[in-house]
Amino acid sequence: MGTGRAALRTAGAGAVSAALIAGTVVGLAPTAQAAAPSVRFVDITADGGTVLKANVVTPAGADASRRYPLIVLPTSWALPQVEYIAQAQKLADAGYVVLTYNVRGFWQSGGQIEVAGPPDVADASKVIDWALAHTPADPAHVGMAGVSYGAGIGLLTAAHDKRVRAVAALSGWADLVGSIYSGRTQHVQALGVLDGAATLTGRESPELRQIFDNLYSSNLSKEQEMIDWGRKRSATTYVDRLNKNGAAVMLANAWGDSIFPANQYADFYEKLKVPKRLELRPGDHATAELTGLFGLPNDVWTDTERWFDHYLKGADNGIDHEQPVRLKSRSAGGYEGYPDWKSIAETRRKIALTGSTTIHANVDSGADGGIVFLSSILDQVAQLPPMASVPLLPRRWAAVWQSQRYGTAQRVRGTASLHTTLTPSAESGTLVAYLYDVGPLGIGKLVTHAPFTWHGRTPGKPFDVDLDLFSTAYDVPAGHRLAMVVDTVDPLYIEHNPSGAQLTFSSPPDDPSYVSVPVREQ
Repeated sequence: MGTGRAALRTAGAGAVSAALIAGTVVGLAPTAQAAAPSVRFVDITADGGTVLKANVVTPAGADASRRYPLIVLPTSWALPQVEYIAQAQKLADAGYVVLTYNVRGFWQSGGQIEVAGPPDVADASKVIDWALAHTPADPAHVGMAGVSYGAGIGLLTAAHDKRVRAVAALSGWADLVGSIYSGRTQHVQALGVLDGAATLTGRESPELRQIFDNLYSSNLSKEQEMIDWGRKRSATTYVDRLNKNGAAVMLANAWGDSIFPANQYADFYEKLKVPKRLELRPGDHATAELTGLFGLPNDVWTDTERWFDHYLKGADNGIDHEQPVRLKSRSAGGYEGYPDWKSIAETRRKIALTGSTTIHANVDSGADGGIVFLSSILDQVAQLPPMASVPLLPRRWAAVWQSQRYGTAQRVRGTASLHTTLTPSAESGTLVAYLYDVGPLGIGKLVTHAPFTWHGRTPGKPFDVDLDLFSTAYDVPAGHRLAMVVDTVDPLYIEHNPSGAQLTFSSPPDDPSYVSVPVREQ
């Protein structure tokens, strides 16, 4: 475990280093080319006296007698405050005062990494205080936006600070537990990237170091403590407060986000009772927003500006009349609009998981969810998701069920779910369920998947498993099948199967097993 964790940290740190170099160099370019907005670097004393490094960008020739809407941008995990400079200049050109700041614990800002804990939320409010006192910002028109870490802090701040009237949370989280510990399973590659990046660019707090160590070591005695830690840092915990405050919330994410799966955003969206919008596109964590950080045309940032134009400036740009759920299929085509999340699928097709099947644990069958970042980026740019030869998957280590061939294309939209009866040979274990699009030659392209872990079960005693797979939008071509594959090992996750463990899947007559697939009719 120690060697694996070190490798993950190194890989994660290397990936972040490349992103930092590219983001810093490219992000600074617009400053030299478009000097019209006023840009200054400042120090802001935040919660507990911690000093945060920040940039302030104001409209060119700002009139001291006027007040301008304010947008606050907390940085992403491990990135410096120049991350948003290109977008900050565009927003300033559009008439906003923009303040971007490096969150505590990273780069030159003081303090330690608190993972959007109470000090981070207090920091954001202190930053707003500073902006209102030192810039021509309008206290009645305050917005927050951010990518990843900045998105999470923005949502939490809107729940705690009534001055925030609009939020754009891009590639963020609303449920931290449901992101890195979904299915009661540690997402080890995602954890490794976060841990490695924090080690490289910041200063982990002792609490965060202990949380990482407990997750890596699967310390069940600390499980509730970890869950409580995550809930304190999750906007879904404060959704009633957010609804009461009334900030307009725009959520954007990618179907293949390796850090914060789309499910947790969709679930959170359904709980919101404020003006809201949900956008989901192909890609991985923060890849949909990436070109916008370089100052290039970008749909996510365009919609973010439109969101603020309407809810902070009162612009009649029509965004409030558009279908609020907006998605793009991973397969092809343009954007699709829906009135709400439940409307994206008109029906559900069931694949019966008949018979009784026993598999052995501890061996990767060849079915897996891919590699963090790389696999979903390949899917985004080349429509090449992780693949497996379904006929060749070894049935000793993988359970396989297939549908009939479909005569028409199947537009999978939303959240597929697995229901089965499982009899384990050990009290703890892990399974990973995969849904594949299988072509005529038996090559399966991954549609979606999800892990599931259990503890404290009686060996030999069956129990029901109900598992939601990660939400997606994928078009299965006519003449193809869907296949459900279940195995026990995936490099993306920590698995809990004792050596020699076996899993038996059955379908009792009074409780048949199935996969339910949400489908949009033609």
